Amino acid sequence: MALPLSILDLVPVPSGGSAAESVRRTVELAQLGERLGYVRYWFAEHHGMPSVASSAPEVLIAHVAAGTRTLRVGSGGVMLPNHAPLRVAEAFRTLAALHPGRIDLGLGRAPGSDPRTSHVLRAVDGGHFPDLLSELLTWSGRNDLPADHPLNSLRAMPDDAPLPPIWLLGSSGASARLAGSAGMGYSFASHFSPTPAAPAFDAYRGAFVPSREFPQPHAILGVSVLCADTTDEAEFLAGGMDLAWARLRSGVLAPLPSPEEASCHRYTEAERRLVRDFRRLVVIGTPDTVRRELLARAGECGASELMVVCNVHGHAQRLRSYELVAQAMAAREATGALR
Repeated sequence: MALPLSILDLVPVPSGGSAAESVRRTVELAQLGERLGYVRYWFAEHHGMPSVASSAPEVLIAHVAAGTRTLRVGSGGVMLPNHAPLRVAEAFRTLAALHPGRIDLGLGRAPGSDPRTSHVLRAVDGGHFPDLLSELLTWSGRNDLPADHPLNSLRAMPDDAPLPPIWLLGSSGASARLAGSAGMGYSFASHFSPTPAAPAFDAYRGAFVPSREFPQPHAILGVSVLCADTTDEAEFLAGGMDLAWARLRSGVLAPLPSPEEASCHRYTEAERRLVRDFRRLVVIGTPDTVRRELLARAGECGASELMVVCNVHGHAQRLRSYELVAQAMAAREATGALR
């Protein structure tokens, strides 16, 4: 594909299902994505949410990488304030040793959880993110430390495996210049952020300094997508996503509701406003509609790659959505090649 496609998996937990089952199903989606030509498969780190089972990205990465052959697998991302940088370096060097050339390390500066859960995780104040990143880079070969530095004698084992390429994640543009000046990849979370991606991408490219891992800037646009064979089916399935968003923004934590549950829900005016805001973020429709909207959004900000996330309730419908998106984008490229 001229515009690469990738998958972001939050490991959604549907009502009536189980978190354990959602975790086990990740490899099925990853194998489908590999067959369809998706480039990478990332897991987001979230904690304490009944609708999301991606609390341990490095474990899920190992599971999916073992069940695939060519797909790049990584984090989108590890929330660095939750972890000691040395521990992150050890985990991802281990993954890189097990699956050479296939692991990505995406990093976020938020805790990915509510304040109480963050406290239990002993999360560090997000304001210290640059310091945590600098410490992590000690084990990437990028930071040259003086001989008497306290970290200079520490080893992140396996020390003969490289730290994977590092991507910084953002939803407001705060990390864009940092990612560019450090010669890293950058990914913008348009799947939940209403902030336009174009200014962040411009800042990233403007600050970019080439590195070994990234000789050129590479900007990924994350987009929430639901694709179905018909418009009516897409709108019906999107009902569950609408209700999930309204609940989440209202502080109600629950598994991902089904479209049937959503059709019976009596929305308050406040919830309707939340759904209207959500619909501005998500791309919903048939393959033709989704293809046009994805290309338009990528074109507006000059994205190097699209990373799509689909949190529809039914597992079969979720797989079908990713399948239709890949087919639609591939068909567009094939049509262009024939002209």
